[in-house]
Amino acid sequence: MELREKAGQLPQAPGVYIYKDRHGTALYVGKAKNLRSRVRSYFLDDRLSDTKTGSLLAEAGDVEYILVDNEKEALALENNLIKQWKPRFNVLLRDDKTYPYLKLTKEPFPRVYVTRRLRKDGATYHGPYFPGNLAHRLRHFINRQFKVPSCSVDLTRRHAQPCLEYHIHRCLGPCVEGLTTIEQHAGAVRNARLFLEGKHRDLIAGLKERMAEASEQMRFEEAAALRDLIATVEELEQKQKVAAAEGDNIDIFGYYAEPPLVAVNLFHLRNGRIVDRREYFWEDLLQFSAEELFASLLKQVYLDQPYIPDRIHVPVDFEDRALLEETLSERRGRKVEIHTPQRGQKKAMLELVETNAQHSFNQRFRVLKPTSKAIQDALQDALGLETPPRRIECFDVSHIQGTDKVASMVVWEDGRMKKSDYRKFIIRTVEGNDDFASMREVIGRRYSRLAADGKPMPGLVLVDGGIGQLHAAAAALEASGVTNQPLAAIAKREEIIYVYGQEDEPIALDRFSPVLHLVQSIRDEAHRFAVTFHRARRSASRLSSELEQIPGIGPKTVNRLLRRFGSAKRVRTASEAGLTAAVGPAAAGKILAYYAGQVPQDPGQ
Repeated sequence: MELREKAGQLPQAPGVYIYKDRHGTALYVGKAKNLRSRVRSYFLDDRLSDTKTGSLLAEAGDVEYILVDNEKEALALENNLIKQWKPRFNVLLRDDKTYPYLKLTKEPFPRVYVTRRLRKDGATYHGPYFPGNLAHRLRHFINRQFKVPSCSVDLTRRHAQPCLEYHIHRCLGPCVEGLTTIEQHAGAVRNARLFLEGKHRDLIAGLKERMAEASEQMRFEEAAALRDLIATVEELEQKQKVAAAEGDNIDIFGYYAEPPLVAVNLFHLRNGRIVDRREYFWEDLLQFSAEELFASLLKQVYLDQPYIPDRIHVPVDFEDRALLEETLSERRGRKVEIHTPQRGQKKAMLELVETNAQHSFNQRFRVLKPTSKAIQDALQDALGLETPPRRIECFDVSHIQGTDKVASMVVWEDGRMKKSDYRKFIIRTVEGNDDFASMREVIGRRYSRLAADGKPMPGLVLVDGGIGQLHAAAAALEASGVTNQPLAAIAKREEIIYVYGQEDEPIALDRFSPVLHLVQSIRDEAHRFAVTFHRARRSASRLSSELEQIPGIGPKTVNRLLRRFGSAKRVRTASEAGLTAAVGPAAAGKILAYYAGQVPQDPGQ
């Protein structure tokens, strides 16, 4: 049955339709109030002349449908199928930044982390937070005030000594037996959860009870700490009330397009102030339609998001605006408005966002060199780091089948490579071809020395490799007593970035991403430096082995010869006077005799 004929037999009911190719791969997913009417419209003459529609129908081998009860269900199902199948003819959400959340884990001793992905793992998620560093500031507050840890220490086994976080009063020490109990830790987590859920009155009431109890039992130091915490929570509650009265929560979209390249900016206004910006990029929108772009983008941004603003401003109206507005209002429990401002301050703000979208377009697609601060901020956002990394130290291991094993460390600082801080390492303790053990040795040597000398740690440690190298580096850092050190790895072939603590959330940046370009360039420089050092070591090894074959010439003499002449070839062609000046007359005579093919006899024989 032909597609046109099949379209005429679809039901006149709401649902989702899926165009598939002859192999059953989804090409396009759409939703309709009336499936038959919508799908038949694809075969009208004016639609067939459209390049995108013509290309879709040329590749399509079948059209399937799923019936639902109403348009709202169709909207939600369409969004889910697009995210699941990623059909080639749909506009797909692409960006280098996701919203940060705070995650309270489900463990005997729960911990709190900043994460950018929601998972059905039993943990409790709070957020999203913007600007992104707000999540990190709240995590610090929870570490400091409630002593709920954020470490990567293995809590399934007991340790002999607690880490630094316990000694600076940011953790109750669940890793060491006897320092705390499950009940005490659970109480701290319960207070942290009340704080994150905004139940400040319940939290304050519980803290006051504990303060009174501590005071009655003459634990005055504990009571004073609880008093200060109560004051801090009351101050935060008052600030939130004031901020809520100052202004609305609005998201504003703007775009700039030179098809097939498109850049979109999203500004978040919270309580009347700009608190964050998000960027989206596409490089394959050949048949660009702003209406279709924003219809797809808003569905994918908001339908699965727990937080929805009061108002959303977009540069163009689109077909599903009223339906999406109604659906988001139901999900939020309060009215959500989607507007296209035409005049006044709102229009001026929209134009500001569009100006920023054009700047983002130039930065991404015209390869303008970003400032050091901009690339540090982009790194922080893309990798979910606590602070922008001013300094990155990157490591690579080089060898041939386990021989002449060496490693390199290169440094990126304030926007450029800092060659004066490069370091070379000879692998000393690893036998055979074991890259993981080699990485452990190098990372351990580097950061145990920094920790012992009290020197500052880099903003990011980057290793060349995948999850294996990442975990090897993490083990070395933990053994060196270094905690909460930002650590990442980049896999060569897939160009996927793994951030320690977020290994199940690998970061795959698009090929235009300046963050990916930077990480690749640092990784490639570490590889170049390691390979150069390995080749030099291998050449020196070969030279040494040739000279050490000379009877009566030991390693110290070989080193003196290489320092003086630089190569075995120059030693071979050196004059007797030159050799004598370098190593003395006796050794010079042995060298000359060896190369002349006349090995001297021992006088005692």
